[in-house]
Amino acid sequence: MVFSSITFLFYFFPCFLLLYYLLPWKNAVLLLGSLVFYAWGEPRFVPLLMLSALLNYGCGRLIAGGGAAARRYWLWLGIAANLGLLLYYKYLGFFGELLNQLLAPLHQGVTLPAVVLPLGISFFTFQGVSYLIDVYRRDIAVQTSFLNFAMYKAMFPQLVAGPIVRYSQIAGEIEHRVTDNARLWRGAQQFVIGLAQKVLIANTVALPADRLFAVPAGELSTPAAWIGIACYSVQILYDFAGYSNMAIGIGHMLGFTYPPNFDRPYAARSVTEFWRRWHISLSSWFRDYLYIPLGGNRGGPARTYLNLGLVFLLCGLWHGAAWTFIVWGAWHGALLIAERAFLGGALARLPGLLTQAYTLLMVMVGWVFFRADTLPHAFAYLRAMFGQQALDAAAVRPWQMYFGSSAMLALGLGLGLALALLRGLPRAPAGGAPAVLFGGVKAGLLALGFGLCVLSLAANTYNPFIYFRF
Repeated sequence: MVFSSITFLFYFFPCFLLLYYLLPWKNAVLLLGSLVFYAWGEPRFVPLLMLSALLNYGCGRLIAGGGAAARRYWLWLGIAANLGLLLYYKYLGFFGELLNQLLAPLHQGVTLPAVVLPLGISFFTFQGVSYLIDVYRRDIAVQTSFLNFAMYKAMFPQLVAGPIVRYSQIAGEIEHRVTDNARLWRGAQQFVIGLAQKVLIANTVALPADRLFAVPAGELSTPAAWIGIACYSVQILYDFAGYSNMAIGIGHMLGFTYPPNFDRPYAARSVTEFWRRWHISLSSWFRDYLYIPLGGNRGGPARTYLNLGLVFLLCGLWHGAAWTFIVWGAWHGALLIAERAFLGGALARLPGLLTQAYTLLMVMVGWVFFRADTLPHAFAYLRAMFGQQALDAAAVRPWQMYFGSSAMLALGLGLGLALALLRGLPRAPAGGAPAVLFGGVKAGLLALGFGLCVLSLAANTYNPFIYFRF
């Protein structure tokens, strides 16, 4: 089940909210509702989710109550168990295939079972690791109630696609939270904005992006290639940012404050700044639990560059078990190293529009690897983008076949909002009639946006979700 579906909007969520607000056992209702939500798409993996919750709850209690040696032992055992589950379900096939390629000259090989990737395993694994580390560091108090901890692990708003909510960020709200009318309205607004980003922008440009990336290399003209990657760049931003906004909005409706996950990343003026604005909960997780423990920038330039490269290789691998994701991570790592070494100073002296164009170009090149099915596909697509692809003139089809007026409108709107110099929405007037009028216009626009989303979903329009299985 995804948020942008008729089932969620008109059946699951209203019934859940009714029970959540009427019954006094908030955490129990949220846990049971989250398990139903998860079971809707992956019922066979509900036990795995609960096993992860039990594992981290138990290790957390042992870390909190043991001596120095025992605390270290249970920390490393807990981290190894979390990562072991992730490696098995997400990377067994990839590393098995790599091993078979290495053994092929020896006419040897291994046969591995087919493994289905559980929904959201990367997200709830990182949650568990950060919880154990924070308990070990004594940054947070251990959670003594398994029900409360299982609720935190299974919370459906952020379970399958983030943002990565650390226990420390909502520890107080697990025990006590406020769900007044003002917060409910704030959450509803953010949810509708996220739904509109996902349904009206991301879904609309997704179809031409998918079609253009499926065109054989010899039939893909340069304009078509640029339109395809532009559509995908807008799709992945509003697909993921829209889902994050919906998750944060639902969090507000339930009394939780989830961390922000996007801050106009395409308006960044360097790739370094881009990563402060894109998937903030993931980039900050890697910074706090990997980059800084590795030494960060404290060991001199060479060690800093090594740490950056390693972090972004792992960031790429986190996104998917494929060489395309590894190259995508290496590409961003190389750009960050270059900006830290020498390019950052040059960028600081250039006009803002030029540095913004540079950043967007570098990010779009990276998205080619992220979207392509294979590395040869990615390199062929890049050759088409830069006019280096050999074309079959008789087979080339005009880009207009894939890119209609609705996609053009969504692409223009998406890029305009992503690149605009304005920060945030206009502020409401202080009071009186202007404030009432402003509130009425705002409510009307939100209602219109929600209505258009419902009409689009009711028409069974294209509704993919990129991050659904990360």
